[in-house]
Amino acid sequence: MTRAPGVLGNDAVRLEARDKVAGHARYAVEHTPSGCAYAWPVPAAIARGRVRAIGTAEVLDLPGVLAVLTHENAERLGTPDDRTLALLQDDRVPHRGWYVAVVVADTLENARAAAAALRVDYESEEHDVRLTTGHPGIYTPEQANGGFPAVRERGDFDSAFAAADVRVDVEYALTALHNHPMEPHAATAHWYDGRLTVRDSSQGTGAVRDALAQLFGLDRKQVTAISEHVGGGFGSKGTPRPSVVLAAMAARHTGRPVKLSVPRRQLPAVVGHRAPTLHHIRLGADAQGRITALAHEVVTHTSRVKEFVEQAAVPARVMYISPSSRTVHRVAPLDVPSPSWMRAPGEAPGMYALESAMDELAVATGLDPVELRLRNEPETEPDSGLPFSSRNLAECLRRGAGLFDWQRRDPRPGVSRDGDLLLGTGVAASTYPVLIVPSTASAHAGRDGRYRIRINATDIGTGARTVLTQIAAHVLDVPLESVDIEIGNSDLPAASLAGGSCGTSSWGWAVHKASTLLAGRLADHRGELPPEGLTATADTKEETGREQTHARHAFGAVFTEVQVDTVTGEVKVRRMLGVFAAGRILNPRTARSQFIGGMTMGIGMALMEGSTMDERFGDFAECDLASYHVPVCADVTSIEAHWVEEDDRHLSPMGSKGIGEIGIVGTAAAVGNAVHHATGLRLRELPLTPDKVLERLEDGAAVSGPGR
Repeated sequence: MTRAPGVLGNDAVRLEARDKVAGHARYAVEHTPSGCAYAWPVPAAIARGRVRAIGTAEVLDLPGVLAVLTHENAERLGTPDDRTLALLQDDRVPHRGWYVAVVVADTLENARAAAAALRVDYESEEHDVRLTTGHPGIYTPEQANGGFPAVRERGDFDSAFAAADVRVDVEYALTALHNHPMEPHAATAHWYDGRLTVRDSSQGTGAVRDALAQLFGLDRKQVTAISEHVGGGFGSKGTPRPSVVLAAMAARHTGRPVKLSVPRRQLPAVVGHRAPTLHHIRLGADAQGRITALAHEVVTHTSRVKEFVEQAAVPARVMYISPSSRTVHRVAPLDVPSPSWMRAPGEAPGMYALESAMDELAVATGLDPVELRLRNEPETEPDSGLPFSSRNLAECLRRGAGLFDWQRRDPRPGVSRDGDLLLGTGVAASTYPVLIVPSTASAHAGRDGRYRIRINATDIGTGARTVLTQIAAHVLDVPLESVDIEIGNSDLPAASLAGGSCGTSSWGWAVHKASTLLAGRLADHRGELPPEGLTATADTKEETGREQTHARHAFGAVFTEVQVDTVTGEVKVRRMLGVFAAGRILNPRTARSQFIGGMTMGIGMALMEGSTMDERFGDFAECDLASYHVPVCADVTSIEAHWVEEDDRHLSPMGSKGIGEIGIVGTAAAVGNAVHHATGLRLRELPLTPDKVLERLEDGAAVSGPGR
């Protein structure tokens, strides 16, 4: 029986859509308390060293200036778990862009002018910011991001690779990448009667509250963090950032509410980035294309402030059959900003390298790239040996090939032309783990016939409000319009942050459980509801804490057609199609948007997003949207998203998997593989900018691997 529009599994318009279009949805710095002041941070202008002197006195005489906070007068903070938040605590400069002061004034203009006028004298030291595979400081950490072991070995890789009928030994490189959300990192902080309230652009207010309580020596109940609307984050807002700490410091120092919005040019140095990665992949296969040996070794950088190791080799542990496997992460600590989460961390760079190497193996074996992947489907997850809860990658590949008309493809590279344009098609697979984190929610029924869901979830623009409301309406069997929802406030029932594609599954399970309990109480209740209504609260600690009996992953396949201009070297995506197996799709309207958005990000990763480390100055040269290029409408002419409906009984009660990041994961490799098919040249370093492509077209030589 088909339910009315708006309940689970059907299209529903975002609940906040009208407010956003009309400008009624307020973001972190769009709240202006009475007497509000403005802060402007001052970044270090050296790559390493210490602050010798700061001209505070001259700046305090400038119009409207209320305070200048430096390591000399800033409040002493508690020791944070995240050392990037130990701000203005000493005179050390660990990297260029590290904050050395913050100026507070009565207007934004006065704060900015005073910050520009602040004189800072430094004592510089030698710095090292260049990542190479032979860097003398490289070490093997215990773990990569996510708690994954840095090294995993199965079987005897060396012997299996040496004995393989077909061998591929290749290297790939990706530059640093930056999140650059539309809304910069920003916060408004206000102290009142010993309590701290912050409105922060964050992917999780619980973590913000806890960090501020620790830093300022408060009980968690004395801090409220609010993130009602967030203009994108892509991982960079998944942990508390300097903006909220500096705003709180400035507010306490001045006794006034304070706003701080990080200037975009400062973002690359203070809010994390995807670290550059150097990949060495070796694939050995038998004559039928079955993989017998697989090695993926990654070198990346981290800062000297804290360790963060991109888990880029982890996808190779689970993707294809590999009886003998070696996956290794190594890292070099450099004088660079601290890397962090960004758009499918680990999977995005790791699968670019793996899926590019699979394309090279398809060429070496003479197999169609789709067929090669189908021949290497594992029966169980190779790394753990667990059965998959569901794995419909083969269906994604087959359905995508049919929809894309893949069978008409001429496998020969460099033969299809349209005037000065070379045309080619490519494919890549994708995977992303299903992550479910304990969360708590409450469901309330009022006398007025309305229902209210309360949970500290965060909607970063993906439609979480809407889907959670759909889940509640579905369980309670009431119209969507009768359900209200409160999210984005640390005073609400605790929930996980918005990251790792875990939001809907984690929050939704708690909402489903609370709504189910409420529905039971309502069914048992006789007569009119009491004046206070009925409320049910539920958490999912027990359910999510059980030992996993199945490996849980989403999968996908991306097909693309590109044109390569032989005159300019420009690569353009003509059409792109993705098919995904991501559990039950709870709202097709918002899901399609997320899939398309993810693939669009993958286009940016493949063709234009890149960041150059200036070795002399120790900073990223592309630090704003004029120099750091992202896709616009003209770059995405035809893009389609489809999915395979899965009935996976080993997930949450909704049967959903994360969809926010699976669309990104395989796209860059699909574009790169299509460029090879168009030109016959293999470019192994992203992004595939016109200068790189034109140089290769002009010399026509095969590309060698980067930097070993």
